[in-house]
Amino acid sequence: MSAQPNSFRRLFRSAGGIVLAILLLLLILFLLRFTGQFFYAFEQVSPEEVGIRLQSGQIEDVVGPGVYSDVGLFVDLRRVSSRAVPFVVTDPELITKDKQRIGLTVAGDAFRPGVADKDLLRNNWAQYSDLYQNDELLRTRMEERARQAMKVCVGDRTFDDAVIGTARDELRQCITDEIDDMASNYGVNVANVAVPDVILLPDAQARLDEIVQSRLQTEKAKQDELKAMAEAQAQQAQQQGEVRVAQSRLQEEARQQATLAELDQVKIQAQRAVIEAERANELARVEADKAIIQAEKDNELLEAQLDLEVQTARAAAALEEAKAAVANQMALADLYAQYPAFVSLAMAQANASALKPTDKVIFTPEGTTPTIVVPGPGIMPTVDTTAAAAQVPASTVTNVPPAGPSN
Repeated sequence: MSAQPNSFRRLFRSAGGIVLAILLLLLILFLLRFTGQFFYAFEQVSPEEVGIRLQSGQIEDVVGPGVYSDVGLFVDLRRVSSRAVPFVVTDPELITKDKQRIGLTVAGDAFRPGVADKDLLRNNWAQYSDLYQNDELLRTRMEERARQAMKVCVGDRTFDDAVIGTARDELRQCITDEIDDMASNYGVNVANVAVPDVILLPDAQARLDEIVQSRLQTEKAKQDELKAMAEAQAQQAQQQGEVRVAQSRLQEEARQQATLAELDQVKIQAQRAVIEAERANELARVEADKAIIQAEKDNELLEAQLDLEVQTARAAAALEEAKAAVANQMALADLYAQYPAFVSLAMAQANASALKPTDKVIFTPEGTTPTIVVPGPGIMPTVDTTAAAAQVPASTVTNVPPAGPSN
């Protein structure tokens, strides 16, 4: 029974020793973590941050978003926010180049170096690590630089160049360049610089209103060229304006009359040109009609000549055709004229060829009347016409018509 309580006591003692050792170890780690900085574990760098891994006060590496751990002599992980640090600064007492007082409000955003600017962070960490880790310190520094830039840019400009119209854009650009130039020494980039407000003192506001009103009046009444002069010269300027208006009216009337005269002259010239054009058109039409008539006559003459040539050709062809038709007869006529005996022979042959076996030929001496023999029953021809025709001398043959039946 006594041995069992002793074993329990030993067990409790050993468990208590283990717990005590664990607590002691945790205490040592806690002290090391927050005093000696010999390690860090599971430290997270968010997406809008840049991690600076340090060892013995020197930058070991510049890392992007993630979870990091390290063990070593005086190791540490610092975070630099990549978010914009906005700043707004107002300076109501700025002196322009022409000794006018105005006030400005300038706003912008400051951006610290990022992962892409590792070399810049390494080079500037020793000097400007506080600016990289403290937003308020960076904002204060940027406001100071903005005030200085405002004084420089406003002091180089007149009141009109700093306040009126597009000059404010030039002023804003000047301030942006000045702030960015000074912030580049810290490795800080400045963007979105704006001049949202220009503060004018009452006397400056009144002067600006006078300038604007004067410009409006000058634009409204151009003939009053001496509007900006002293009030003592206003009456003289008005009289000069009236005279100029009257002169302008007279000049305008003269110009209009000259214009009307020129228009009338142009109209007359145009009418003359129309008349000449109509006359030219009429002459052209007459010439065209004459040309048409001449062409028609030429065509008729050409047709007559062609008809004459055709008729002449036809007559010549008919003559040649007639000559060809009577060529044989002409040749016979020439032959008959040269040889009269041949004519007699031809006549005899013609007469002989005209007689038929049934023809009756009666030869009688000259100066006698032939006796007509009428055929009948028992009466026979007593003359052989064929033989008789062959024996008849050519000189006694006359033109005898073809014999027909004797009556």
